[in-house]
Amino acid sequence: MKSLVCVIVVNWNGVRHLVECLDSLLRQSAPCGVLVVDNNSSDGSVAMVRERYGGRVELIVNPQNWGYARALNIGIRATTDPFVIVLNNDTVADRDFVDRLAKAALADQRVGMCAPKILSLSDPTLIDNAGQCLYRDGIGRGRGRLQRDVGQYDKPGEVLLPSGCAALLRRTMLEEIGGFDEDFFAYCDDTDLGLRGRLAGWKCVYEPSAVVYHKYSGSSDAYSPLKAFLVERNRCWVALKCLPLPFLAAAPFFTLLRLCAQAYGVARGSGAAARFARRRSALALALIVFRAWAAALAGAPKMVKKRRRVQRSRAVSNAEIRRWFAEFGLSVREIALVD
Repeated sequence: MKSLVCVIVVNWNGVRHLVECLDSLLRQSAPCGVLVVDNNSSDGSVAMVRERYGGRVELIVNPQNWGYARALNIGIRATTDPFVIVLNNDTVADRDFVDRLAKAALADQRVGMCAPKILSLSDPTLIDNAGQCLYRDGIGRGRGRLQRDVGQYDKPGEVLLPSGCAALLRRTMLEEIGGFDEDFFAYCDDTDLGLRGRLAGWKCVYEPSAVVYHKYSGSSDAYSPLKAFLVERNRCWVALKCLPLPFLAAAPFFTLLRLCAQAYGVARGSGAAARFARRRSALALALIVFRAWAAALAGAPKMVKKRRRVQRSRAVSNAEIRRWFAEFGLSVREIALVD
């Protein structure tokens, strides 16, 4: 039976995660293609995929580490299925994961994105995310992150964005808005793509019966300097590309508010910034932020050109975007003081 869905797994030195991930995809109740795009791993990942899975898993090997966004685009272009699921390599999918996501998307032709329920693999009673929310300066965070799962997110419905950890995307939407922004390399590329889809008028739905388990930052260091740099630089680019002018003009105020809250968190030992400061230093974190701003400024002319395309194709009003922030926005406390 021909599948409607191809699952694309980007890998870079993740051989320790891949077997669990790929085995779970080959056990799916609905037929689906499985494609691994490897970013020139040096840990035996490529040999393992070839030897263990043969023709059951397609494999593309890039000549160097081109980043998560470019690798996903390579995978998307190499497939023809009506839907793709982008999936982190440090995940394990429930048996009905693909089937439930596909059915949720097929129910409405304007659904361009579908988010599953993502739980912690180490503690499945903890929510990793149930879709993505957005702070007013362009930075995203998982809805319900680190909350105990007591059924509060068991109702399907609209969410703002899916997480790039695990998301179903409609090919028609991708052809209309373009794929992932390769200038981002990694991090926030899902926020950028999701916002471009929503601004173009596509819907995003959440399907809680589609469940996947995630090793948070299993394939990277959650508090690495590179991650901190990319998140802050790319957050600036998300705002510049995607926020309509009234929201973009207000974004620096919300950034200042966030940084003040994060500084307070460092002093009190609360939030991700405090964890980073304990591992490195508060000064190191401040320097990374300034470096990220300098890099964002250097890339701003290119992002302004992209902004023109995004805003020209916008199909939603400012009032609708205000509703998004009212329903799916993050408070400064959630973004700065909660891990």
